[in-house]
Amino acid sequence: MTALFVAAVMIVPLLWMITIGLKSGSAVFEIPPRLLPREWTWRNFIDGPQAIHFPRLLLNSTIITALSVLGGVMTAMMAGYALARLRFPGRKVWFYLFVGSMLLPGVVGLIPLFQLYKSIGWYDTWLPLIVPAFLGGNPLFIFLARQYFLAIPYSIDEAAKIDGAGHLRIFTQVMLPLTRPAWITMAILAFQASWNDYLNPLVYLYSSGKWPLSVGMAAFISPFAGKTPDWSYYMATNLLYMLPPLILFFVAQRYFIQGLGSLGSTTQK
Repeated sequence: MTALFVAAVMIVPLLWMITIGLKSGSAVFEIPPRLLPREWTWRNFIDGPQAIHFPRLLLNSTIITALSVLGGVMTAMMAGYALARLRFPGRKVWFYLFVGSMLLPGVVGLIPLFQLYKSIGWYDTWLPLIVPAFLGGNPLFIFLARQYFLAIPYSIDEAAKIDGAGHLRIFTQVMLPLTRPAWITMAILAFQASWNDYLNPLVYLYSSGKWPLSVGMAAFISPFAGKTPDWSYYMATNLLYMLPPLILFFVAQRYFIQGLGSLGSTTQK
């Protein structure tokens, strides 16, 4: 019963969004509210996206998210490999610094980062949203990668070295296939974080033509838009906005569960 109650709590808001997205503008405020609309207004899924230039914002979000996912996963896997498989002075110190940085909220560095990016000419560009991902911007991913690499026997590295493989070949041809659940999990988390990121694009992007969908959807119902928001259009467009992360999660959920499960399967070394 508890599971059914929790599932209902999670599903009912989504069903209500679908219902509003299929209603006409006047039917949204009917009292008492109706679960199913009298008339199914499928046109909302066309007119709503057109109202906020959905294709352009979708392209912006796709570019920003794809590059952020690529940079975040690639650098985290490389850093995790170095911390788990290489021997160098200060290895544990660097790891503890990465883990310790997870305790700091992101807004702590918002003002100095804004001043830095503005001083180097990055304001109103996508660079502040993309470049940090290529510099190991997510300590959680580094922690996850290191834990997964620690679970792999060192005999695999030794066998590869006997065959003449260097660290680059071991990493790309041996370790990456073995750690597929880990980097797929990172890709899902990075995709959701970048796709739903609202604060950073709002701070660093001024031109509406460069906005991602997260900011565009917020502007849809902003009082600064100068008109009363059409909630039917908004809910219909919001459902389209939610589709990509939902599809990605359901397609790769098996690897996602495996990747998170690896966190408790290794010990600190």
